[in-house]
Amino acid sequence: MKGLGTHILAEFIDCDSHLLNSPQFIKELLETAALKAGATIIESFFHQFNPHGVSGIVVIAESHLSIHTWPEFGFAAVDIFTCGQRVKPEIAFEYMKEKLKAQKVVTKKLIRGDSKFLVFNKNF
Repeated sequence: MKGLGTHILAEFIDCDSHLLNSPQFIKELLETAALKAGATIIESFFHQFNPHGVSGIVVIAESHLSIHTWPEFGFAAVDIFTCGQRVKPEIAFEYMKEKLKAQKVVTKKLIRGDSKFLVFNKNF
C-alpha cells in the first residue's frame, strides 16, 4: 500500500503572542491554509480559552487541520492531515509558517496507512 494520507505535525516556536491569542486570526489562518492546499472545508470550530490560548479544527473532506496555541509561551502545536494525493499539506504548512512568524519550527511528516512507517507500542 502506498499510504492513505500525509500527516504533518508541526511546532511553531517563538511566535507573536498577539496573533496566537486571536481566535479570528487563527480561524482565518487555518481556513486559508486549507484552501491554499486544495482542500474542501466541511466545518470549522474554534475556542478561546481564558485567560489565553486558542484551539481550533477545520474539518476538510480530506481529513483535518487543527491547532492549539499557548500565547504566553509564543507556541503553537499544529496537525495537518490530508488523505489521498490531490491535497498538498506542505502548502498549508508553508503558509502557516509564514503567517505565524515563528522563529523556529519543528516538524514530523508521517505517511498514514503505510504500516512500514508505523511503530507499535502495546504500553502506549
